[in-house]
Amino acid sequence: MNRYTDKIALVTGGTSGMGLATAQRLIDEGAQVVITGRTGERVRAAAGQLGPRATGIAADTADLHAIDTMVAAVTARFGRLDLIFANAGHGAFAAFSDITEADFDHAIDINFKGVFFTVQKALPLLGPGAAVVLNASWTLHRADSALTLYAATKAAVHNLARTLATELGPRGIRVNSISPGYIDTPMSAGAMTEEFAAMAASRVVSRRFGTTDEIAALVAFLGSGEASYINGQDVIADGGLVAAYPQ
Repeated sequence: MNRYTDKIALVTGGTSGMGLATAQRLIDEGAQVVITGRTGERVRAAAGQLGPRATGIAADTADLHAIDTMVAAVTARFGRLDLIFANAGHGAFAAFSDITEADFDHAIDINFKGVFFTVQKALPLLGPGAAVVLNASWTLHRADSALTLYAATKAAVHNLARTLATELGPRGIRVNSISPGYIDTPMSAGAMTEEFAAMAASRVVSRRFGTTDEIAALVAFLGSGEASYINGQDVIADGGLVAAYPQ
């Protein structure tokens, strides 16, 4: 497929997991892709893995100055963007009573403020036909304990997608969010014991975790012309986790 030939894409949090897989998928379909990550070492390693059509920029999206620097670099090199996948995020898992102000601020800074200002500051690079995909979460749709803070930040992300769709629609720019379920990523592997992972998979109708390639395929579709009439939506990719109980 060559849906992204001559297209320029930005993938935040592109050094591993869903971000890295999406960057690879877009490159495979012909795009030039800018990936960001918080450390130069990880960005360089990921960009080297992705090959010559990848550009890596170290940028902590919780830092507005870093976002400004990143956007300036993209502007200087490419002058435009056709797709933004605002993927950078942080897992905030704790009991409600244990969450501190520092925990709250950190989660908001990465999961919501960073997404908000990445899109705002990169907006001048988007023209008619461009698309924005925000990474939300299945926790929008099914409550779970120890996810109060995380779920709240992701609900904010999806609402941002809906409201931005109304504002940017007249400019020919589409905005959608995705809600991945349990996805096999380095972040999820580091946060779960084997026993918890097995329990989590048992809650999914498909009886397994999703793959990063499956999420990458969804993002590539939503950012392409094939999804030209999909706007302001949240697309759930969770193997049936929130839709039905396993038999």
